[in-house]
Amino acid sequence: MPDRKILHIDMDAFFASVEQLDYPDLRGLPLIVGGDPAGRGVVAACSYEARRFGIHSAMSCARARRLCPQARFVRPRKERYREISGRIMDVFRRYADKIEPLSIDEAFLDVTTNLLNIPSATWTAHAIRREIYTTIGLTASAGVSCNKFLAKIASDMNKPDGLTVITPKQALPFIRSLPIRKFYGVGRVTEQRMLTMGIKTGADLLQYPRRELVNRFGKSGNFFYDVVRGNDNRPVCPRRGRKSIGSEVTLKEDVANKEQILVILTRIATQVAEALAKKKLSAGTLILKIRYSDFVTVTRSRTLPTMFTSDRDMMAMIPGLLTSTEAGEKKVRLLGITATNLRSRNRHTPRQLQLPFPEHPQAGIARGRSIFSQQSSLRHV
Repeated sequence: MPDRKILHIDMDAFFASVEQLDYPDLRGLPLIVGGDPAGRGVVAACSYEARRFGIHSAMSCARARRLCPQARFVRPRKERYREISGRIMDVFRRYADKIEPLSIDEAFLDVTTNLLNIPSATWTAHAIRREIYTTIGLTASAGVSCNKFLAKIASDMNKPDGLTVITPKQALPFIRSLPIRKFYGVGRVTEQRMLTMGIKTGADLLQYPRRELVNRFGKSGNFFYDVVRGNDNRPVCPRRGRKSIGSEVTLKEDVANKEQILVILTRIATQVAEALAKKKLSAGTLILKIRYSDFVTVTRSRTLPTMFTSDRDMMAMIPGLLTSTEAGEKKVRLLGITATNLRSRNRHTPRQLQLPFPEHPQAGIARGRSIFSQQSSLRHV
């Protein structure tokens, strides 16, 4: 394994912690950041006090209230979270020049050679966590190891306000004993497929040859084959500029009619296209997001050889992506579209030609408007 020192820093219950920082009367209470528990709101984040009642993100706020009637509910304040995130990233930049943000509240740092010449990665992680706490007032958990896979797993092992170190000597025994559900990239569906193969731990996964894993899991099979052997040479890649632009909507009522779904997606595509135009960006990949009435969430994506820009470009792809989901067979409560692989527009940028897309009947349009919730939100990542 390469002689690298990688940190994964993850803020603890970030949204809820910011609310408790700004409003001290909320500290120590079960706090839920999300929508209206009397409506169809969803939990965006919750404090550790709320998690003790079995509450978690993406749960309906109505169910969260049933689990914890005394919980306090607050609406998200995205601008405030971005402001605090910026201050956290400023702390990271004091210690490392190789920083890869994964989201608003977590990042990888390569501190093999750090800016303050601290000889130990563990000491560096301690210093970063201490500075975040003393200057901002929030706690963070950290994982320290020789690659990104292990550092990310380690950061989740001693939450909140914890630090876990996995040395190169400990790496292989640790991976072999690791439950397969703890492997990065193994979601609920993949876990079930692995369990049917008799794969419960890293030691079980180690018995499978690369070819069989690739046959069963596609390109993820190569990743699983490598990381279970401690091989993860992915560099920490600083990301500059915007990664994606998307919009999603939680519907006022669950919808099963595909025509209505397409009407709603057309309106979402218009929002995304307007945001792309405002930022003078083109996109290469489109992601369709669907959350069913049972809260199972799926995504489908398509990458084109040319760039796309308009809502018509997007809606030429959406019907095909939609047919690969269970929408129509299962009711849908949330729809979203995200454009990724972004580039600045210029006259030399090749783009997807607009393909014919039939207009929907007026009845369908009217029905789609009636269930298009005001909870639609544009996301810039």
